[in-house]
Amino acid sequence: MRECKRRARIIVLSSLFSAAVSLQYSHQSTFRIHQHTKPSSIHSSQSSICLPLQSHRLTTRARCVLLSSTKGDENEDDVGKHPQRKKKIGISKHIQSAIKKFKARPGTYLLIPVIAAFVGWFTNYLAVQMIFYPIEFRGIPIWRKEGEPLGLLGWQGIVPAKTYKMSETMVNMVTTQLLNVEEVFRRLDPDIVASTLGPEVPKLMESIGDELVPLSWTQKAGRALFFSLPGRTKAAMASANHRFLHDFTISMQDNIGTLLNIKNCVINQMMQDRALLGQLFRKCGQAELDFLTNSGLWFGFMLGIIQMIVALFWENPWALSIGGAIVGLATNWLALKWIFEPVNPIKIGPFILQGQFLRRQQEVAKEFSAFFANNVLTSEKLWDSILNDPSTKSSFGLLFTNHLKKFANVLSGGVGFLLPGGILTKASSSALEKLPNHLHVLHPYVDKALGLQFTLRTQMEKMTSAKFERVLHPIFEEDELTLIIAGGFLGFAAGLVQQGIETGAAAKWVSKCKLRMKKLVSKLFPASTATDQS
Repeated sequence: MRECKRRARIIVLSSLFSAAVSLQYSHQSTFRIHQHTKPSSIHSSQSSICLPLQSHRLTTRARCVLLSSTKGDENEDDVGKHPQRKKKIGISKHIQSAIKKFKARPGTYLLIPVIAAFVGWFTNYLAVQMIFYPIEFRGIPIWRKEGEPLGLLGWQGIVPAKTYKMSETMVNMVTTQLLNVEEVFRRLDPDIVASTLGPEVPKLMESIGDELVPLSWTQKAGRALFFSLPGRTKAAMASANHRFLHDFTISMQDNIGTLLNIKNCVINQMMQDRALLGQLFRKCGQAELDFLTNSGLWFGFMLGIIQMIVALFWENPWALSIGGAIVGLATNWLALKWIFEPVNPIKIGPFILQGQFLRRQQEVAKEFSAFFANNVLTSEKLWDSILNDPSTKSSFGLLFTNHLKKFANVLSGGVGFLLPGGILTKASSSALEKLPNHLHVLHPYVDKALGLQFTLRTQMEKMTSAKFERVLHPIFEEDELTLIIAGGFLGFAAGLVQQGIETGAAAKWVSKCKLRMKKLVSKLFPASTATDQS
């Protein structure tokens, strides 16, 4: 159909040109008849010569026009048949334009990946700092929700702000997957506990006696009475002391669930010192935190190359600002994903892909168990929780009082008299208050016997990747979106600076600032300004 149209067009054009030739010939013939007075034979011969020449010239021009129109039609047909030519022409024009832009200002464009690398590093560094600092809320506390790091005007580190929630999650993980409290306390040998703590009991009883009977002569009389007792009686009293401590240790082991609240023990420590939980996470995840910071450098550089290419091809002054925001968002997001994903190892050819943190399970287990056993679940901290935690204090006091009364009755019966009930109650209360001063001799043995570091380490090494991932990931995912958005905001700000440099707005702004400073100085110090000008 298109070919038929083309041929019809050629026929119409040829007929039009033929008519034009004939009209011009007749006009020229008439002109020559009126101008020249030569014989008709000569005129006819000249006209006969001119006609072929003019017709030849005109037909040649017509042919050129026809050929050009034909070629134009053929080119239109070729472009119609080959639309890819248009795309190639458009792409080549864009490439040439980009090359010209780069040659005009190479330093400006080469600076884009460098600034993007700095933006990526700085946003990630700031994200890590925002996880742990500040310990206390900094800002204007106009409005702030407890347990949230971000206030209306201010910020608190994510870990310090969410200490309670994170500590609770960690304790649940420890008590359900790593540690059986009852089984651990069964490792204490009651005889060793009694032998270790036995020498402290007479000191405790003496301090109680001094408090109940403050007169010096009665104290001397009591000591004299004790030393005057037969050796067999003294041995019986020492045996009763050992039996008291032995039985009391067994009773504690049987009732450890009501005497020790591990959850409160850990959370109370973390809440008293909000930096403690951050120290634990940094100890376990320092390699990942360093990776999160440093990865922003090369992630940002690679994205900056893309940003530079976009700026060369996209004629939009906001390309750098938008690109900077994308760099800030992407570097934080990529780094966080790289640390914890994939959770389970995936083999692709000779490579095995797995989250950076999950690859270090053995090392993290070692660091976590050492920190937890030596700083959180020590014998001193456990005893402090047993004696002072409101949820366990009354249970321990009742158990201790019952065993102490039995022991006191045995002792008083050995010397021939029984103590009144009121005195025993006062003695028990005093003993509970003074007991922490005498437990220090027991701590080294308890720490060694419980073996918490070894237990925590071996159990953590056995955890599946999915469960192990929950050891550190909660500190990031609590406010992961906040960290990513903060990175995007800082990236946008850096891109805005780049945009100002490229468009010249930054130079104009600097010059305006200098001019305003000069005016301000001239107003403040008019005398010195006049002297400088002179």
